[in-house]
Amino acid sequence: MIEISKLKFDEKGLIPAIVVDEVTKNVLTLAYMNKESLETTIEKGLTCFWSRSRNELWLKGETSGNYQHVVDITADCDLDALVVTVRKDGPACHTGSDSCFYNKVWESDELKNFSLEILTELIKGRKTEKKDGSYTTYLFEKGIDKILKKVGEECTEVIIAGKADDKKETIYEIADLTYHVLVLMIQMGISLQDIHDELSSRHVIDHKVKQEKMTH
Repeated sequence: MIEISKLKFDEKGLIPAIVVDEVTKNVLTLAYMNKESLETTIEKGLTCFWSRSRNELWLKGETSGNYQHVVDITADCDLDALVVTVRKDGPACHTGSDSCFYNKVWESDELKNFSLEILTELIKGRKTEKKDGSYTTYLFEKGIDKILKKVGEECTEVIIAGKADDKKETIYEIADLTYHVLVLMIQMGISLQDIHDELSSRHVIDHKVKQEKMTH
């Protein structure tokens, strides 16, 4: 473990802290810490930064409730920058976006990535900034009943394809179902993190059950 005294703070006593989501690995924000805020972060297990605009300590989530629970803190090779891995309670950005980094400057058509997180952000955008002709926007405008109807229809299509033992068609229908479930999640304010946490808790329970069976 590196001691705080070994870190290289700049002439203003600050060190940049890159905050990363433990689950998605997405960069959430870039903020700054001084020695006191770093010590507070370690003590509380919650990200605490130094606000350069307000010139004071800033405990992330203190007013919004969107706390960031620290998993670990790693310094770079020069000891003058930090990566803070967190589990977050809500959006990292004051705009309500999951990450502060959402303004795309450029993207390679050949190398661009796809993830459920990226798709989720795209779907969110169709709800907050409605686009004419967008099927996703149409679903949000029709509301929960229409969304639930589509989820039900896609569930049926998955069952039919699976029953027919048609792998290609089943993949296609599962993709359709996944998309509509994501629309439902966003409509209801459910995040991918919520699902991750639920599955994680079930994994622990399942593990305990297995252990109990082995001891009887």
